Amino acid sequence: MDYNLREDIKYTASHEWVRVDGDIGVVGITSYAQHQLGDIVFIELPNIGLVLEKGSNVAEIESVKAVGDLQMPVSGEIIEVNKALEGTPEMVNSSPFDDGWILKIKIKHSDELGTLLSIEEYKKIIESEGH
Repeated sequence: MDYNLREDIKYTASHEWVRVDGDIGVVGITSYAQHQLGDIVFIELPNIGLVLEKGSNVAEIESVKAVGDLQMPVSGEIIEVNKALEGTPEMVNSSPFDDGWILKIKIKHSDELGTLLSIEEYKKIIESEGH
């Protein structure tokens, strides 16, 4: 299955993505993750100003199948959340890399970006999970 992965973003093994513009990162879950979760019905967004370390749980995503956590792909401060998801969380299903972004962070440690996965590395993870 084609998960519409993109070259202009970095991935995590736990299926988050981050698109970096200077010291700002836009974060969401991958098309693979939203496909695994099924129809998303609610997203608990974090508070703006919250500073979290890489790997910390930052948001809760509820679907018809399960509840999952969004983890911080890199350390940073939450500077914006996608308020549109409060009324239409299904945007994560229909447009996970564009309209369905979840939050924006001010990146704290730019060296952590080197720990993120390229599209090729992320594809190998999906394949190892049987997809």
